[in-house]
Amino acid sequence: MKICITGGAGFIGTNFIKFLRSKYFNLKIVVIDKLTYAGSKENLDGLGVELIEKDICDLQVSDFDVFDAVYHFAAESHVDRSILSPHIFLRSNIIGTVNLLALCKEMGVGKFIYISTDEVYGSVNCPSRETDILNPSSAYSASKVSAECFCKAYYKTFNIPVIITRSSNNFGPHQHSEKLVPVIITNAINDKKIPIYGTGGNIRDWIYVTDNCEGIEFVGQKGSVGEIYNVGGGRQLTNIEIANAILDILGKPKTLIEFVADRLGHDAEYSLDCWKVNRLGWKPKYDFGKALETTIGWYKEKWKN
Repeated sequence: MKICITGGAGFIGTNFIKFLRSKYFNLKIVVIDKLTYAGSKENLDGLGVELIEKDICDLQVSDFDVFDAVYHFAAESHVDRSILSPHIFLRSNIIGTVNLLALCKEMGVGKFIYISTDEVYGSVNCPSRETDILNPSSAYSASKVSAECFCKAYYKTFNIPVIITRSSNNFGPHQHSEKLVPVIITNAINDKKIPIYGTGGNIRDWIYVTDNCEGIEFVGQKGSVGEIYNVGGGRQLTNIEIANAILDILGKPKTLIEFVADRLGHDAEYSLDCWKVNRLGWKPKYDFGKALETTIGWYKEKWKN
């Protein structure tokens, strides 16, 4: 098989490639990555991939191939940045996705798996199902909703074999330091103040990145074309709870926590109903506490070097 992974030098993309390499011996992987601040060539060292260093918005037929599957991870994903520079998210997340879909239409593709987010549902007070109305609160989540709509349109109009996954909050090795868990870990390691928005009561469903990667690949193999699947960890925690858990593992004082002004449009709670993918036979398997310890260990080693 020959597959394409966009954003493969980023956080989830890198972990996805590592998961595939642990499972399949003879698999040709082509990575397309712009190598922005959130991606690194070093992440791909030793993984045996072909790298095309290019913006997905600028891809042409000559850059593409006939792939058995395209896993589309590439995206601007940091909500804070989307508040400051929404036009960047429009270009990368919407125009880039449409360009990829057009290339898949031109060249043919076995499957096109679009990796979306639970943030498309907006703030909720009960678990979201795939059929729920979407209610994005940020430029980031709005751009993901729009890209999903283009995916569904290309499926209905041109019969592009699209599958969409909506993942909950990921944590694990290789995540950029701007995200919540790495901020808490790295600041705590260096005895720096840990900024927590508002009162820290915002609730997120957390999934270890390897669980998410297994779920995405499972859906790519077993899911039905044209369908959407929630992929969640089933572990809901407030931001202050996850900060306290990390500080306890590191043996650091809670006085490092510093509450700061809340983010604009900050959603109170995300929660996913994963019955649909569970029925197919997938469930997360990593213990949250052990996965968090593994993640902390990775960042401690990184700071040593």
